[in-house]
Amino acid sequence: MQLQKRIILYALITGFILMIAKFTAYFITDSNFILSDAAESIVNVVASTFAFFSIWFSARPRDINHPYGHGKVEFFSVFLEGALIMAAGIIIIVKSVYNLFNPHEVQQLIIGAVIIGITGAINGALGFYMIKQGKKMLSLTIEADGRHLITDMITSSGLVVGLILIYFTKIRMLDSILSIVVGLFIVYSAYKLVRKSVAGLMDETDFTVVDDILKILNENRKAEWIDIHNMRAQRYGNELHIDCHMTLPNYFDLTKVHQEVSLTDHIVNGSAKIKTEFFIHADPCVPQCCYYCRMPNCPIRSHEKTEDYLWDMERVAQNKKHFATETVTVLHD
Repeated sequence: MQLQKRIILYALITGFILMIAKFTAYFITDSNFILSDAAESIVNVVASTFAFFSIWFSARPRDINHPYGHGKVEFFSVFLEGALIMAAGIIIIVKSVYNLFNPHEVQQLIIGAVIIGITGAINGALGFYMIKQGKKMLSLTIEADGRHLITDMITSSGLVVGLILIYFTKIRMLDSILSIVVGLFIVYSAYKLVRKSVAGLMDETDFTVVDDILKILNENRKAEWIDIHNMRAQRYGNELHIDCHMTLPNYFDLTKVHQEVSLTDHIVNGSAKIKTEFFIHADPCVPQCCYYCRMPNCPIRSHEKTEDYLWDMERVAQNKKHFATETVTVLHD
């Protein structure tokens, strides 16, 4: 958690310095094109400030009011960042459309291009680093902030090309036209951030994370684990909470059931990329399970094992204690 705070603090300090540099370039050139990038840098600073708060808040321990912890505050952070970026993009578009019909003189474009190019390179390097660390630490806030900086790098690259083009063509209208293009790109990038945050707040399944968990379970599947079903996954910051039912042999006593449930938790958390908390409800097997039960020398087997299948999201999400034989995907030995 300390590393996350340091990364966001670096981003905040860097963002503030680069914001001053971009506004300096704007005052030198009087270019709307540069102003679009400078306006977005304000968002960088505000977003990093809130991101720092959200990481601090999400690290607080669970309490009575927040039994699942405070990790979901990261989704609010990403939502705020996306909303601010979108507002900046819309303002840029509106101002650029106005100046399209009321053009004004721009100057010192090469100096402006150099300043914007340097800020873009710094943002790009920091953005790639933050995305890498965000994925490693499973921090949505750091990853989102990093992607925002990559967006900033892309727009800055476009700015440099555009400023050079304006300088050589002397077409003043290009300043506003290119600003509109940048504004539209910023709005689209903001939409993706908002969409991702809303998905998290609405507990939309993160299929990439859950598929990784299912892969671990399939690779370490024990014969005693007859079936998993009614699985629901919720992500809270850098933790995953899974509720599911596990079908076990009905002649297991409570101690044996507890051992198998605990083993499932131990295996997943020993291999998964994200800390996972399981709430497993144990179901006793029924005769229909025999068709795909892997238990050797089962004393109560009613049918021969004839089929097999892998656990996938479509199957484990269903609230079925067993599957009819015609619905089972056959894996030939």
